[in-house]
Amino acid sequence: MARDEQLKERWERVQKKLSDQFADGELMELDAIIYLIGVQELGQPHKRYKKDHKIDLMHIAICTLLEPYGYYEFDFYDEEGWPHFKVKEDLPTLKAGEQTVLMKEAIVQYFMEKEYIS
Repeated sequence: MARDEQLKERWERVQKKLSDQFADGELMELDAIIYLIGVQELGQPHKRYKKDHKIDLMHIAICTLLEPYGYYEFDFYDEEGWPHFKVKEDLPTLKAGEQTVLMKEAIVQYFMEKEYIS
C-alpha cells in the first residue's frame, strides 16, 4: 500500500473511532482531535475550559505531536500541572495542505503509539 493511501486509511480509522467515542458518530475535524489530544495530555478531562485555555490545550497537543519530529522538547510542568515545551527547531514553512498532512501523520502515529489503533 502506498504511504499516502496508508495514512489516509489510518487517519479515517482514528477519525471514525474518536467520532464514535466522543461525538456520537458525527465526524470530528482535525482541530477537534487536536483539542482532545491536548485534554488527554493535560490529564484533566472533566474540567470545563474557557476559550483561551482551549487554545493552550491545542498548543500542548501540537507540541506533543511534533516532539518526535524534533521540533519541540518537553521542558517542565507548572504549578497547575500544565506541561510546557521549548522549541528545538523552527517548523519549516509549509503550505496549508502540507501542514494538514503533517498533523494527520503525527496524530496517526500518536494513536498508534498509544495502541488506540493498530
